[in-house]
Amino acid sequence: MKLNRTYLYVAISSIALFIVLIIQVNWIFRTAKIKEELFNEKANMVLSRTTDALRSDKETCKKIGACIEMDSTAESAVKLGKNEVHKIDSILTHYMRLYNFHIDYAFVVVKPGCLSAINEPASANAIYNKPLDDTDGKNEIELKLIFPEKKQYILAEMGTMFITSVMLILVVLVMFWRTILSLMKEKKISEHTTDFLNNMTHEFKTPLTNIALAGRMMVKDSTINQGDKIKHYSGIILEENEKLRLQVEQVLSMTALERGEIPFRKTELDFHDLINKSLKYISIQIENKKGNVKLNPDAGRFVVMGDKTHLTNALCNLVDNAIKYSKGKPELTIQTSNRGQNLVVVVSDKGIGIEKEYQKKVFDKFFRVPTGDVHDVKGFGLGLAYIKKIIELHDGTIELQSEKGKGTTFTITLPNV
Repeated sequence: MKLNRTYLYVAISSIALFIVLIIQVNWIFRTAKIKEELFNEKANMVLSRTTDALRSDKETCKKIGACIEMDSTAESAVKLGKNEVHKIDSILTHYMRLYNFHIDYAFVVVKPGCLSAINEPASANAIYNKPLDDTDGKNEIELKLIFPEKKQYILAEMGTMFITSVMLILVVLVMFWRTILSLMKEKKISEHTTDFLNNMTHEFKTPLTNIALAGRMMVKDSTINQGDKIKHYSGIILEENEKLRLQVEQVLSMTALERGEIPFRKTELDFHDLINKSLKYISIQIENKKGNVKLNPDAGRFVVMGDKTHLTNALCNLVDNAIKYSKGKPELTIQTSNRGQNLVVVVSDKGIGIEKEYQKKVFDKFFRVPTGDVHDVKGFGLGLAYIKKIIELHDGTIELQSEKGKGTTFTITLPNV
């Protein structure tokens, strides 16, 4: 229910953000439209004031009229004299400055019915025209004002606002996405932590119960004077106490490793010898399960620079996992080889395997693979996270290959000395 509620909040937040973004984009387009309307108003005002000024100048009107009579073509702009061009340009410049309108422009005087008078690279909405009514009492012509860089001008006018809006939209999207990822990550960590605490409570409860039971039996048993009874109960207490110690040490070691509080004492190590000693430490578990370990030390160079204790613990954890997750008698193979300047150690088993969907998660802290009908596997979900951390601190890598029901293979690569 809580998970569904979280997804509901995420969905509502996403929809709300999407609506806000639509409003923001719409506002940008509306602002651009307002800027264009303001541009059009200024252009029309400049053109209107210019044509009014030209109409009031009788001498200029006569000269323009003379140019019309001399130019017999009806499909091109009227060829004005230099004085007339200068006169029109000076009036346009004056009103452009008056209206604080700073943009490059061009103009032409066009006869009625002109089809190809304009050669400027401007769109239709960047051309403004106004009739110069009856300049000499005989003809009707138009003054066309052209702005080739109209679009660039409008974008420049709203540039700061536009860029700021786009940047804010991108920042909001990135932050929202990061927040969602953080929320989902925190939720997963919370779930894993809850599982870890449940496992830890169970793991601690069993040894403590056995210790308490053995203690009560020593107190109540009337035949406690017999040496074998004392030895039996004392052995139970010591064994369960050792289990508790190892469990606490595993949790504390992982925490200390992440904080960098455990010093590494790296020395040159014979890795083949390290494997043999690790197998001796865990031989009791192998014998109890009547398992078999096949060792193939094929590496020609097997000396590495590393911390003996932590590498031994890492190998023991791998073998321990192979034993715990094997049905029936465990069958393990440990093989070494060389690849370039590296030592490759392959630990494989024929256990229950790991489903593909969980293979990327097995090295995560507190994560435990669901084991189906295997319910007696104990642990905190720290073993493989610890192993990966140790291997990485030795400048190595660890890879996993597994198939459900057929077994699992871990490949460790470490640099040779």
